[in-house]
Amino acid sequence: MSGAKLGTEAADFSRFGIRRSRFEGGLIVIRSYRDLRVYKKSYALALQIHKLTLTFPKHELYELGSQLRSAAISIPLNIAEGYGRQAYSRGFQQFLIIALGSCNEVSVLLDMVKDLGYLEAELYEEYKEAYDHLGRQLNLLLQRWQ
Repeated sequence: MSGAKLGTEAADFSRFGIRRSRFEGGLIVIRSYRDLRVYKKSYALALQIHKLTLTFPKHELYELGSQLRSAAISIPLNIAEGYGRQAYSRGFQQFLIIALGSCNEVSVLLDMVKDLGYLEAELYEEYKEAYDHLGRQLNLLLQRWQ
């Protein structure tokens, strides 16, 4: 796959991890989902969430912990799967919508985990801000992807 081409200015996509050096002939070329900052960030956050859930009480490892891990992992998985289907009508956009939904799911689960006392307030704020930012990035990419 030669990469998706986006007919817009390079600066508009800098927040997604597309560098100016990738700007070719007036179009931005993305060679892989791995070129997207939203993928990189969602993957890194999923790893952090996985490690966090391993600190939960034993009775929550397979309840809230499993649900939180699943929602966090769903985000980079949907970005990768959707990118692979981009040649089909609106394939990537549909998967970005699912990834955005999973991002919101993580936010709700983080609220619950904090309120149950499994997550300190300071760490909660860091994760909450990270997932809020990731959701904004996904939403913007969804709006601008052609």
